[in-house]
Amino acid sequence: MRIVVLAGGIGGARFLRGLKQAVGEGEITVVGNTGDDIHLFGLKVCPDLDTVMYTLGGGIHEEQGWGRAEESFSIKAEMKAYGVGPEWFGLGDKDFATHIVRTQMLAAGYPLSAVTEALCDRWQPGVRLIPMSDDRVETHVLTEVDGERKAVHFQEYWVKHHATVPAFAIIPVGAETAKPAPGVLEAIAEADVILLPPSNPVVSVGTILAVPGIRQAVVAAQAPVIGLSPIIGGAPVRGMADKVLEAVGVETSAAAVAKHYGSDLLDGWLVDESDAEAVAEVEAAGIPCRAVPLWMTDVNASAAMAREALAFAEAVRDR
Repeated sequence: MRIVVLAGGIGGARFLRGLKQAVGEGEITVVGNTGDDIHLFGLKVCPDLDTVMYTLGGGIHEEQGWGRAEESFSIKAEMKAYGVGPEWFGLGDKDFATHIVRTQMLAAGYPLSAVTEALCDRWQPGVRLIPMSDDRVETHVLTEVDGERKAVHFQEYWVKHHATVPAFAIIPVGAETAKPAPGVLEAIAEADVILLPPSNPVVSVGTILAVPGIRQAVVAAQAPVIGLSPIIGGAPVRGMADKVLEAVGVETSAAAVAKHYGSDLLDGWLVDESDAEAVAEVEAAGIPCRAVPLWMTDVNASAAMAREALAFAEAVRDR
């Protein structure tokens, strides 16, 4: 079975760990969000790609869900001593090594997709991880800080301000001229199942779909497209999905996110059992829907979610 997952962030990475357990020998291709990418200390940092790579490769800081396990911060302390910032973004010593290797390879002329493949040679994540694009795309947030309305990088909005300042718009800068990375469209066209995990629908999955050609390829694919709600009981499982959904005019509910993706994109939508009343609303919008347990409390729970999604895909295909 060939499975394609559009993933970003901690939710996507933890879902993928369960999916690997659920499918065993299945072929999984992950199209990773690069809208969170940022240049810091002269280095190219790819938070979502690295979170997937570290989580599936056994190097993630489990409690945080991001960064390296057993990390130290000597370089950060030395940078602070030199007065070099930003201080609000913490890179650990082991993490610095990943970004140094990536930046060196990019400077040597390798595209991000080839660099990601090389980094994965070390981590052996058990999936094929492809960035959504080799082109530079950065998600910015139109916000208001100290009475001044301005656009800031998503990382500044989330890490520095902790999403406590208002968000008026989400802008994937560069997405409109970006091209899908090599292998992305081919993987989508050849997939047996396409999954949208419980990642942020605006700044993770939404940014991937904003790259010209990717949404169109998913819509045109012969494979069933199944999404899993990142909203349970009217609130995001983690993160700031409610803030960015509000910025794009979408209610924070499982049904509203399904309708935001659209019946042209989704062939099925899974909501948590606690949101069972949303099933009728989603199906009224032309999207088949089921209520199942969606709390990723551990790997086994994530695997059970993945099996539900794959079973739903089979049911949709047989209709």
